[in-house]
Amino acid sequence: MNSADAGKSGSREAGLGAAGPKVTAVIPFYNDPYIGEAVESVLAQRFEGLEVIVVDDGSTREAWRLQRYRDRIHILGKANGGTASALNHGFRMARGEYVAWLSSDDRWLPGKLARQIEHMERTGSAISHTAFRTIDAAGVPSPKPVRLAFESRYDFYRSLLSANAINGCTVMMRKALFVQLGGFDESAVFTHDYDLWIRAILAGYPPTYLNEPLTEYRKHAGMGTIVNQGKAEAEFMSTAAKYRGSLSRLLGALRPIVGSRR
Repeated sequence: MNSADAGKSGSREAGLGAAGPKVTAVIPFYNDPYIGEAVESVLAQRFEGLEVIVVDDGSTREAWRLQRYRDRIHILGKANGGTASALNHGFRMARGEYVAWLSSDDRWLPGKLARQIEHMERTGSAISHTAFRTIDAAGVPSPKPVRLAFESRYDFYRSLLSANAINGCTVMMRKALFVQLGGFDESAVFTHDYDLWIRAILAGYPPTYLNEPLTEYRKHAGMGTIVNQGKAEAEFMSTAAKYRGSLSRLLGALRPIVGSRR
């Protein structure tokens, strides 16, 4: 389906009110048999003012799984261009004040959107992320959630020199920030998310953290970071090197003063 056909997937005005949706959930999709679980987890949010966009990134199979949801979601079609291009397409079409991304093989837990929006409006943040729980290929969750344990913003920023501690599918941001930052870098196959988080930080918009597991992150043999592990690691090293100087200068400004009382 082409983008021009999006209106056939349900009215973009239905049930959203004159002010439009509060949040738009964007699911990039390419040949993924788990897509139904992802969509179900978003629709189960029962969040008033929710817009759901699935971006079909040129799939050649599994798209039939979306047909049962056509009256509740918007399906945008495009030529295959990768996750970053699919996210950019979905976020640019989004009408929500906030935008959030869910991979087609992951799931959101009930109440995710409501809890995160409440957190962001209480803290005044433009971008946030949360703890999460891993699940296996069959959807069985791990016993313990993955939580961050940084003692300070300085420690969190320092970790970004060597790893990406932010799970993209836990992130919510104001659409205005996405527009201001220029979207995801479509030349980055594996690190488009890491690249955007760094740019947000350097622009003065630090991601706030909600220490609640609100997303289920699926680990399975077919995921891109496993199938292409070597390429993913090489790209991360290249992206990290691009921002090392800027991050190091920021860390220098934030470095705790030795002997100071806190």
